[in-house]
Amino acid sequence: MLLYFGNIIFPWWIWNYAMRLLERGIWGLDTELKCKVSRKKGLFAKQMRKFHLTTTQIIMLSFMIVILIGSVLLALPVSAAGGQAVPYVDALFTATTSVCVTGLVTLTTATAWSTFGQIVILILIQIGGLGVITIISGFMISMHRKMGIGDRMLIQDAFNLNTLSGLTEFTGKVILGTFVIEGIGALLYMTVFVPQFGVRGIWISVFNAISAFCNAGMDIIGENSLCDYATRPVVNIVTSMLIILGGIGYIVWWDVVRVLKNIKAQGVRCFCYLTLHSKIALSVSVLLILAGGVLILIFEYHNPLTLKNLAFFDKLQLAMFQSVSTRTAGFATLPQQNLTNASALLSIFLMFIGGSPVGTAGGVKTVTIAVLLVSAFATIKGQNEVPLFGRNISKHSVSKAAAVVCMSFIILFLSTILLAAVTDAPALDIVYETVSATATVGLSRNLTPFLNIWGKLIIIVTMYLGRVGPISLAVALNRSKTIQNIIKSPTEEISVG
Repeated sequence: MLLYFGNIIFPWWIWNYAMRLLERGIWGLDTELKCKVSRKKGLFAKQMRKFHLTTTQIIMLSFMIVILIGSVLLALPVSAAGGQAVPYVDALFTATTSVCVTGLVTLTTATAWSTFGQIVILILIQIGGLGVITIISGFMISMHRKMGIGDRMLIQDAFNLNTLSGLTEFTGKVILGTFVIEGIGALLYMTVFVPQFGVRGIWISVFNAISAFCNAGMDIIGENSLCDYATRPVVNIVTSMLIILGGIGYIVWWDVVRVLKNIKAQGVRCFCYLTLHSKIALSVSVLLILAGGVLILIFEYHNPLTLKNLAFFDKLQLAMFQSVSTRTAGFATLPQQNLTNASALLSIFLMFIGGSPVGTAGGVKTVTIAVLLVSAFATIKGQNEVPLFGRNISKHSVSKAAAVVCMSFIILFLSTILLAAVTDAPALDIVYETVSATATVGLSRNLTPFLNIWGKLIIIVTMYLGRVGPISLAVALNRSKTIQNIIKSPTEEISVG
């Protein structure tokens, strides 16, 4: 089925192959007919050049195609638990939240969908977590098909990498590492779910492991996420580790592995040998998790609706889990509508930042925020360079970070205004919902199930834009040429701030 998706995305492969067969005379065509075919091929090539898609547009289109196919499958009666087809808008919403690994749901995943529907949802989550291009590339690698420069550029853009070298090996490692971690997570989950649910616990464990690693936040246990397991350390720890490993970014994995292999030679200062990207991603992630957990513990310590009546250890693990889950995972061990205003605002801040680049997490990313803050302080100090961990960050990275945050704010602002216009709900709940959708988190203050059709459509579009990325959207819509003009406009200073 994934190969079929690939052929939809790259239909010119089939055309080129057919044209090669015709030119070689495999079907016994005479010379005159071959010439006609060649002329038609030339005309077709000219037409195709007019409608040439960039790699960014192909990636965006691939997500849209998978969402539409998934929505059709979920709209079938066989996908519904009761055998009666759900409204198409709910099927489209579920397909979008699965592919965009968000986790906001209008229908409870555990009770609204049949086993077939849950399998479709899980496949969509896995495709969305890894990316359509990554999975198709994995099939190409497994079939020993040579990847051309176009294929490599697609993978580079899909992972937001800065180089074309080693992409085949990188893709293989990502897919293998993903399945290994998800498998280990499923086995650990089974120690809890199999004794409770029997054989069905295996399916629950597999579903939860993939959903947690892909930062999807969807489960098939019940209607209140993981609230029934709020004080179960195994569930909390396994889920948190899967979320962190999925959200930290693939390139950080291999960088840490590289350093650990040489730990004897590097000694206790192994952190110094990490790349600048890994240092930023790890440092900011640890800081946000710990600081977020401590602040939530303080804000909720005496809240009778959340932590007040629990033992200190349970308070600590629930606060830390909330801090981890807001990093675009979407699992909840605390009812979000019961949080204090301070905790809700802090959660919004953590959701907006999200995880790290080149992973399964959403948000504007940890590295983006770090680059912006360091750049701001460097400007305040009057420095021309942006230093961090003994390295200077490039101006291009600073500009891109600013663009990502700016575009994310625009998407968030517009979706918030539109949702407020069609939904009669408290402002905090609306902002919580739109930030969760924009950052592909999945946490909600119990607003999602009560959205009307316009609210659902607004969140669907917001989740899609949040998943493909604000910069990808701007690049995809930009049809202008990138060649610099020989004559540049004059520079003039303006007052800022």
